[in-house]
Amino acid sequence: MDRVKDLASKKAAVIFTKSSCCMCHSIKQLFYELGASPAVHELDNESYGREMEWALRGMGCNPSVPAVFIGGKFVGSSKDVISLHVDGSLKQLLMDAKAIWF
Repeated sequence: MDRVKDLASKKAAVIFTKSSCCMCHSIKQLFYELGASPAVHELDNESYGREMEWALRGMGCNPSVPAVFIGGKFVGSSKDVISLHVDGSLKQLLMDAKAIWF
């Protein structure tokens, strides 16, 4: 879990994904369209990916990917991020974390 928290705190926006996950792709695209350049960690391509996936599950992320962190804080999975986007608060979270500037 320490590895996940460490990686999540290194950039304003961090997404843990798997390369074969369509929702992961959609969340990454949403961030890019909003002007953010998140750090993306593809768990199926990381040497400690399996351990990080278990740590994410331990943090309450089910399914384990995509797992989104903004400003070092766990925001949630795709459902949570889409809800934030629909209600208009995702952009403000990204701005507050200095992941985007508008």
